[in-house]
Amino acid sequence: MSESSADREWPGSVAIIGGGTMGLGVAECFAAAGIQVRICDATPELAREAHEQLVERARGHAEAGLLGEEVVDRVAAVEVAGDIPAAVHEVDLVFEAVPEQFDLKSEVFAAVDDAAPQDAVVASNTSSLQIDELASSVHNPERFLGMHWFNPPEWTPGIEVIPASSTDPDILERVMEFLRSIGKRPAVVASGPGFVANRIQFALFREALSCVEDGLASPEEVDEVVRSCFGFRLPFFGPFQIADMAGLDVYVSIFETLEKGLGERFTTPERLRELVAQERTGTKSGAGFLTYSDEELDRLSVERDRRYAALNKLLERLPPLEVGQKRDES
Repeated sequence: MSESSADREWPGSVAIIGGGTMGLGVAECFAAAGIQVRICDATPELAREAHEQLVERARGHAEAGLLGEEVVDRVAAVEVAGDIPAAVHEVDLVFEAVPEQFDLKSEVFAAVDDAAPQDAVVASNTSSLQIDELASSVHNPERFLGMHWFNPPEWTPGIEVIPASSTDPDILERVMEFLRSIGKRPAVVASGPGFVANRIQFALFREALSCVEDGLASPEEVDEVVRSCFGFRLPFFGPFQIADMAGLDVYVSIFETLEKGLGERFTTPERLRELVAQERTGTKSGAGFLTYSDEELDRLSVERDRRYAALNKLLERLPPLEVGQKRDES
């Protein structure tokens, strides 16, 4: 979480609509970056309670050594607004974080339209609703987009930024630059069910549950496999680069084995077969889903090992996080 805003001109002020877990986390992140923040909720009383929770949350982070005390002061300075018009008055950015109900979000956007500056950017934290449908609730829809944060928002760097078909490209770029300036790693994705992150995450969960139901392992052991095997690589590489390093021809062979044992859901993707037929088998051939120069291949190998070793040392220093009860199998 960035604690500096010296070089940023936009946004100078932000309204957070919704004081739940995500709204509070984003408010803390913005306040830590030195942005003027106002927060409101369904009632003035709920907004005041949300502010109290926000300050308590920041103090807990400071006590854990995650924030400096000066950041707690910035968070305490977050303004409480009694309603949406008071929250959005003369702000540069409106961030909606109310529950995932289309009608409720539409009501919020109508209230925002009536009171916010006409050039204020309006962003929704929706994790599943169609962005073009939400944009239809906003006047001047060129200023509207999705900005999907992940829990906990203060510390998770990734954000899905989802433009509507009407979103002004200049506004999209302004939002991306802003998010990078506060230490985030935004990615532009198209609107679709689950966007990208949840679509992949829920596919993983479906197969994890299938492994338990098929008797391969307990939930605890599946979690350990994910954490310490392929999950160990994911802080540094995405699925396409991991596949390139493993070898796309190897992936074809594994898909064939999985399809034989588990059925059509593991049919080898045609795109994967095409790349292998073109002898684009990954890093060993210099090209797979991505293309690599000789210099990049040398650097990739060394840097991969350096990062894996550093992560392993970090994990060795951390105590086990015992947070769940093992199932009673009796």
